[in-house]
Amino acid sequence: MKTCRVGLLATAMFLTAAVAWVTPVTGQATQSDEITGVVMSGNGPEEGVWVIAETDDLGTRFVKTVVTGDGGRFLIPELPEANYQVWVRGYGLVDSEKVDATRGTDIELQATVAASEAEAAKVYPANYWYSLIEPPDASEFPGTGPSGNGIATSLQNQGQWIDIQKQGCMLCHQLGTQIVREIENIDEFESTLTAWDHRVQMGQRGGQMSNVMNRFGRQRGLQMFADWSDRIAGGALPPVPPRPQGIERNVVTTMWEWGTEIDYIHDEIASDKRDPTVNANGPVYGVNISNDELAILDPLTHIATNLEVPLRADPATVRPMIGASMPEPSRFFGEEVLWNDPANPHNPMMDQKGRVWMTSAIRGRENPEYCQEGSDNKYAQYYPMANSGRSAVYYDPPTEEFVMIDTCFGTHHLQFAEDDDNTLFFSGGGQVVGWINTDVYDETGDEQFSQGWCPTVIDTNGDGVITKPWTEPTAEGAFEVDPSKDTRVGSLDKFRRAYGVIPHPDGSVWITRRFPVPGQLIRLELGDNPPETCKSEVYEPPYDPTGDPDAWGYGPRGLDVDRDGLIWTALGGSGHFASFDRSQCRVLNGPTATGQHCVEGWTLYPTPGPRMKGVKGTANADYHYYNWVDQFDALGLGENVPIATGTSSDALLALLPETGEWVTMRVPYPLGFYSRGLDGRIDDESIGWQGRGVWASFNTGSTFHLEGGKGATSEIVQFQIRPHPLAN
Repeated sequence: MKTCRVGLLATAMFLTAAVAWVTPVTGQATQSDEITGVVMSGNGPEEGVWVIAETDDLGTRFVKTVVTGDGGRFLIPELPEANYQVWVRGYGLVDSEKVDATRGTDIELQATVAASEAEAAKVYPANYWYSLIEPPDASEFPGTGPSGNGIATSLQNQGQWIDIQKQGCMLCHQLGTQIVREIENIDEFESTLTAWDHRVQMGQRGGQMSNVMNRFGRQRGLQMFADWSDRIAGGALPPVPPRPQGIERNVVTTMWEWGTEIDYIHDEIASDKRDPTVNANGPVYGVNISNDELAILDPLTHIATNLEVPLRADPATVRPMIGASMPEPSRFFGEEVLWNDPANPHNPMMDQKGRVWMTSAIRGRENPEYCQEGSDNKYAQYYPMANSGRSAVYYDPPTEEFVMIDTCFGTHHLQFAEDDDNTLFFSGGGQVVGWINTDVYDETGDEQFSQGWCPTVIDTNGDGVITKPWTEPTAEGAFEVDPSKDTRVGSLDKFRRAYGVIPHPDGSVWITRRFPVPGQLIRLELGDNPPETCKSEVYEPPYDPTGDPDAWGYGPRGLDVDRDGLIWTALGGSGHFASFDRSQCRVLNGPTATGQHCVEGWTLYPTPGPRMKGVKGTANADYHYYNWVDQFDALGLGENVPIATGTSSDALLALLPETGEWVTMRVPYPLGFYSRGLDGRIDDESIGWQGRGVWASFNTGSTFHLEGGKGATSEIVQFQIRPHPLAN
């Protein structure tokens, strides 16, 4: 298995060098839509560095990036006609000067070797810098509160603390970027600690960030971050990341700008997960969660547009605007309220017709009467729902119309099943798994008749059916087992709701729950007469705080399945990619089937990246927001290849399951690639790698944290794998 730890670069790499120039010296044949050449430095040819071509001549900003191969040679393929600036970025180098080039030219780029390790480290991924942070030692847990060691008494072990660092603090943006790790205005504060206390309260997310800090034990959490910044200010440097090797040198990324500096585009969709040829060569769609728009990029015309996502009700009655009252003004925008998001659209998904479905609020929280107790709706009679959050909305490209569908259950993520009814399943409410039979809705337009939901109740008494009354969970999601009763797993707390969702080939539906640590996978079997026949099972990642921490895993977030039925989940807390094979379980239900009863079904793959200082166990400095399985080889690494978002490492991380090898697909520019979701599309499989690709986008909630600072925008990126670094 590959690792992202390497020794320090040789001292000889830190030499000064000349500026960049253009000269046709490589002699390689260059086609009319390519730029070719070689990268040289004072050390000779530079292999495994990025060559970046960017232009503002098209409908929106366009950037294409390749990696140099043997002898430092490169080929940037399939460039639209424009005037480009071409330059080099690589580990051990400082950025070269930008040179002008057009298609069909063959150039030499002279790279500049870093004069020091500190100069080289400026372009390292955020998680390498974040690895310098030092959580409290494992021996300090459990926490004893403000009058003791300052750690919150709710935190029983180091893993729970780290889970907050990942799934609390990293939830909206990277934490190792320069703007976060350094405090430029430190002179305005009494100490680094007071500076951190101020900065976690700034802007429209200030209330949320401040509340997360309280979960550590506020002063102890602030001290950890302050110590991190102080050590970096004192010259501490991260480990050196490796340059791309092997397959990683075959990666081609193409990037388009598709949002403004105040747009928080949450994630994207390019095709139907069940058939990646749907929408071939068509637009890519993203949800602008902060300003209630559908972002659209046409990769053929290079034009980005945005459409307003509608509501049914007065915006003031739908949901409160995020950060309308902020604890401290934003560093860049003062008290200006940037986000206006009553709809708060989230997680797009495409169906077989090319329609773009999303979870989006359309009304206030109180549900229609047919959802509630006293209704003749069979689902409401079984488990009434008094209120909900987001519902469902789809956009139909041919008609350019949005259609809103009211749901009794809250929605968050969504996935289509491969069934005859094109059933769309949702996570989100925390109490139930809901669905819409989209074929029935298309035929009838009846919101009530086309939807259903089931609470997630496990068969604790082992009689094969779910029987009322069952044992209820606490608001935080914990539960106690009564062997004579079945047990509902779930939560009323919106931050502990069901998260990822995926229909399984066997007809079941799986969801993730992130909290409480270690988190859960929940399997829902609908049976032949839901909701009465619905039955759930619960599985937790291996987690034994008294045992070997290298065997722990915690924090399942993303969720997907391969064509063979193997479940894959990104463990956002512990920094693993994990697979789960239910067929390995000896126990499925009964009084002992409460989560830790099938550790034999799990396989944990530590993701590449450095560990944080002083961490006991495998937890690394990377954070994985979500994951996806390339079931149909849309990328070119093979079928059933799972890919995790290296959300804090500027990368997508593909795992080759047969060998355990990682393929890190880095976005080197602009620094700060923060991905939440991804999917693949096959535009034309007859033309090879050029007709395939995976799509992901910059999904940070703070675009001003990206390289470039205020004014930086969200981007959409296509990843492709070619046969070798000079393939065209």
